[in-house]
Amino acid sequence: MNAPLSQPENIAQRVLRQDIQSMHAYAIQESQGMVKLDAMENPHRLPLQLQQELGRRLGALALNRYPGHQVDTLRAALAAHAGMPDGCDIMLGNGSDELISLLAMACDVPADAQGRPACILAPVPGFVMYAMSAKLQGLDFVGVPLTADFELDEAAMLSAIGTHRPAIVYLAYPNNPTANLWDDDVIAAIIDAQARAGGLLVMDEAYQPFASRSWIDRIRAEPQRHRHVLLMRTMSKFGLAGVRIGYMMGPKALIAEVDKLRPPYNISVLNSECALFALEHTGVFAAQAADIRAQREQVLAALGLMPGVNAYPSQANMILIRVCGDAARVFDGMKARKVLVKNVSGLHPLLANCLRLTVGTADENALMLAALKASL
Repeated sequence: MNAPLSQPENIAQRVLRQDIQSMHAYAIQESQGMVKLDAMENPHRLPLQLQQELGRRLGALALNRYPGHQVDTLRAALAAHAGMPDGCDIMLGNGSDELISLLAMACDVPADAQGRPACILAPVPGFVMYAMSAKLQGLDFVGVPLTADFELDEAAMLSAIGTHRPAIVYLAYPNNPTANLWDDDVIAAIIDAQARAGGLLVMDEAYQPFASRSWIDRIRAEPQRHRHVLLMRTMSKFGLAGVRIGYMMGPKALIAEVDKLRPPYNISVLNSECALFALEHTGVFAAQAADIRAQREQVLAALGLMPGVNAYPSQANMILIRVCGDAARVFDGMKARKVLVKNVSGLHPLLANCLRLTVGTADENALMLAALKASL
């Protein structure tokens, strides 16, 4: 007589890692019918003429073939667009998330001579995928708290690097969700400390289109000092969140090793053609980024006049605010008024009663400010 079939939940309990079963999946909020200002997306769509032109190009692609030389064409175009420093190479990911996962996979090495397991280190609060990628790979994650005003704690960072000798240190420039650019001298000290520790340092410039400066200029000026540094960007904030293209630049020898882990054909012909098309029309996207930066300053000015709200300086397309009272109540009030933002108050103690607002169009921002004021 055949044994009874196991239920899916029983199979999961038996064969899947216990730490995976105890984790929570990355949450995406339902946004249909809402003013969507929760995910740092570019609110502008392509002009109609460009939509039609892109549609014709996508329709002509050979979808029956695996991606080929087109991906190398995109790599070259992105390297030129970013001004990739000499001696560096570039690799592509299905969004920056895949690159972060591949880096964790690459650094899953045995414990060192002192019995210390490999770990990933980053300031917190920060991008949740740094910690999640470490945990999914079975690595330790060390989060070093920022100061009360969301600056890097230099002494704590240097101490943690010396103690844990992390395989990777992540620095987001600007940071998510705090939206600030940290002090360059402190960053330089951390880069030097990680070099002495013998690990990688990743500068994550996801929000570079909205920031006043980029670390790539320092890499170009001091290549030897940055021989262990990788710089990561994404086309999501450029304006192609739905296309899922992330890219990472760094010394050729390092990129060559990490690239061995990249799945074959990880970038589809549709995605790469969309990205190439966008790079041929950088003026359109530059104008969109300029509008978002201008809108950001207007929203910050309005928030500065709003009682019960403390808005923090921003170099990204988002603004972190702290509200008087219960952030969850304010979030629910805005959601009831059909405006969706991000309640980050539970992510870290430093973010108590904080909400993260994406900068949208002028009309969207006006609705967001009205909903916030009514919900306080």
